[in-house]
Amino acid sequence: MERSGPPLRPSGLLAAFSAVVLAAGALLATAPAAGAADADLARNGGFEAGLDGWSCSGGSGAAVSTPVHGGSSALKATPAGSDNARCSQTVTVKPDSAYTLSAWVQGSYVYLGATGTGTTDVSTWTQSAGAYKQLTTTFRTGPSTTSVTVYTHGWYGTPAYYADDLTLIGPGAGPVAVPATPAGLRAGTATAASVPLSWTASAGATGYRVYRNGTKILDTTGTSATATGLAASTAYSFQVTAVNAAGESAKSGAVSATTAAGGGGGGDTGLPAHALVGYLHSSFANGSGYTRMADVPASWDVINLAFGEPTSVTSGDIRFSLCPVAECPGVETEAEFKAAIKAKQAAGKKVLISIGGQNGQVQLASTAARDTFVTSVSKIIDTYGLDGLDIDFEGHSLSLATGDTDFRSPTTPVIVNLISAVKTLKAKYGDDFVLTMAPETFFVQLGYQYYGSGPWGGQDPRAGAYLPVIHALRDDLNLLHVQDYNSGSIMGLDNQYHSMGGADFHIAMTDMLLTGFPVAGDQSRIFPALRPEQVAFGLPASTQAGNGHTSPAEVTKALNCLTKKTDCGTYQTHGTWSGLRGLMTWSINWDRFNNWEFSKNFDAYFGG
Repeated sequence: MERSGPPLRPSGLLAAFSAVVLAAGALLATAPAAGAADADLARNGGFEAGLDGWSCSGGSGAAVSTPVHGGSSALKATPAGSDNARCSQTVTVKPDSAYTLSAWVQGSYVYLGATGTGTTDVSTWTQSAGAYKQLTTTFRTGPSTTSVTVYTHGWYGTPAYYADDLTLIGPGAGPVAVPATPAGLRAGTATAASVPLSWTASAGATGYRVYRNGTKILDTTGTSATATGLAASTAYSFQVTAVNAAGESAKSGAVSATTAAGGGGGGDTGLPAHALVGYLHSSFANGSGYTRMADVPASWDVINLAFGEPTSVTSGDIRFSLCPVAECPGVETEAEFKAAIKAKQAAGKKVLISIGGQNGQVQLASTAARDTFVTSVSKIIDTYGLDGLDIDFEGHSLSLATGDTDFRSPTTPVIVNLISAVKTLKAKYGDDFVLTMAPETFFVQLGYQYYGSGPWGGQDPRAGAYLPVIHALRDDLNLLHVQDYNSGSIMGLDNQYHSMGGADFHIAMTDMLLTGFPVAGDQSRIFPALRPEQVAFGLPASTQAGNGHTSPAEVTKALNCLTKKTDCGTYQTHGTWSGLRGLMTWSINWDRFNNWEFSKNFDAYFGG
């Protein structure tokens, strides 16, 4: 969120990669001799059957007849934009076994690697191979690893590359067995229309099927899912099975859950079923003009005070005060401000302190900063009688340390300390504490392609950096409203790039949150779907408020697609979510400046 109009933000932070970064790549490994029982496990590694068995990002790959290394065909894959033309396949392997991966490649910067090994994922690369050159690397599988993903890819902004005669030599896993029945099925807190489910992974499973009252309702690759579209105050029975190439396991034991009563937002701190969230410029002035708390219309269900900011980037000491009279001539007194907050709360509204914003960089790099953050934020909440906290960390507040590659178990101090601090605040204030987040797309949806500095280094370490925070706090999180503005183009689950400003962008970005997605393309690391009542999407309230303003007609199209599966255009969502919580905007002040166009459209759509 910005103080004074749209900031200048790069449209693609990953575009700065260079050959200097690439020089840190892995060296070619020396392959051990294959054992007598070893075999080539790669399917169609010579591409004689086209792309059978292979999946190429963004439709970047094709089988061609020249140039080839062997046989009559080879892979040609063409990087485009932020897509590095990654072609991959998943191969069944034997646990705790050695494998040698090889391929013949040609082109500028061609990579070969394997992920999901259960030990250390490997890769190797070559620069400017004018003729076919062999790449080879080795790895050992973990004690419970039954499949790995092997891949090739090129580099951003380079011409097409070629690959041929890819082999994965090692012990075969024998006939694939049907996976074991999943254990530990449990239901989370139900809302009026949904029930979150989770279970323990089954060895050998490539996916899971969820059943409601004996009928299959969805497939997923992760170990959690949300059953949606349910009736209020109704009991349901759920089961789950594990699947792979050999078939489907028996159904798990059933777990029962009863949805909450309708109309109250699922019992989650009193938020309405469809909420309008806005930021109020309380501590500063800009071209939108100052708006007093008492003058905020009743349309706004959640009012985020912008902003609490640190005394220094790493202090963790957050301060908030009203805009000075010299800067905001119409500012109310602190007593009037507090009284207006109480009046809003009496009318059922939530008032939160938002920490960060464009200028408020917060890096909790030490436990001392973490503890100071908890103390200072608590003081603000107590002083103004607020309902909770909005995390609006932007810029360089969150980034991932090199080697921190799994969002499910982060190790970077600024990430770990933020999670700990928020959990402490939640425990202090109890179940009524409202927690919301407003990350930018770069920190969330970009994680579908890139996570942190990547397996070879060189990527922007901020890519996807909000994902471990969201994941660790998902049971405490009331509302995530990603900023669908000031954003570069982002790849959606259709492996196509989507650009801000129209319904398509909001549909694709929101569908990712409600469906879940593999982080950095790793099918073994699925970011689970959020519940629809936890999700809204954010937009600028006017053309002056930020890049990516979306007209009311396009906002309506996006809402229709996500909640009714109509007006979807070319993007097809993976579900229909009538329980989608609503919309967020920057800001209440800019909406007032624009004659309340944004909030009027929300009220008209949801009957406010």
